[in-house]
Amino acid sequence: MELKGAIVLVTGASRGLGYETAELLARRGARLAIAARSSEQLESAAAKLRELTDVATIAADVSEDAERIVAATGARFGPIDILVNNASELGSSPMPPLDSLPWDVFERILRVNAIAPLHLAQLVLPAMRKRGRGTILNVTSDAGVNAYPGWGGYGASKAALEHLSHTLIAELEGSGVRILLVDPGDMNTEMHRLAEPGVDLSRLPHPKEVAAALVSLLEDDTFAAGRYQAQELERVHA
Repeated sequence: MELKGAIVLVTGASRGLGYETAELLARRGARLAIAARSSEQLESAAAKLRELTDVATIAADVSEDAERIVAATGARFGPIDILVNNASELGSSPMPPLDSLPWDVFERILRVNAIAPLHLAQLVLPAMRKRGRGTILNVTSDAGVNAYPGWGGYGASKAALEHLSHTLIAELEGSGVRILLVDPGDMNTEMHRLAEPGVDLSRLPHPKEVAAALVSLLEDDTFAAGRYQAQELERVHA
């Protein structure tokens, strides 16, 4: 897909993997709508991105404001070509065992990590289907396919996202719309520091390295709809 001039919505884009992905997209000439909960962090990120491309900011919670996020993007730029569902909710920090996870915290995790990505996809898919093109990239985790102590709530939400994504792939076959599911692997991010307080993460990749793999996947349409691991993509494009 030609990224120059493409209209891209990135959620959770004020920092970490979301921001680094948005920056690389901006450098390729994409027009960006970035969404995050913190308006202050969002505007700080946008100030840097605006040196590279046209940027719209939407301070919003994806679990509550999906319609407003998509409507604001459309009003500014037009139909969305690429949706990057990156926003994630970790839950309590440090992460508790599953039998101690409050149900309302688990509900919040599910709303952000599984329900919101589907809702956003439902909002952008009609226009994508009509044009016969478009890409939705959902950021998953190996916690969605493996059972790690303390990661039960987050992992269950990503498992739901995995199944939703694979079902969409089957339902959209032949439509021209790609659904990509990407596991970025462990990264040196604030979210990971909250997940495992006190653990040395300096050995882990910076989100910028992983973002390069995501963007290469978006712009290379020889990669079919499906699930990918960022480390594998990094080796392919090394």
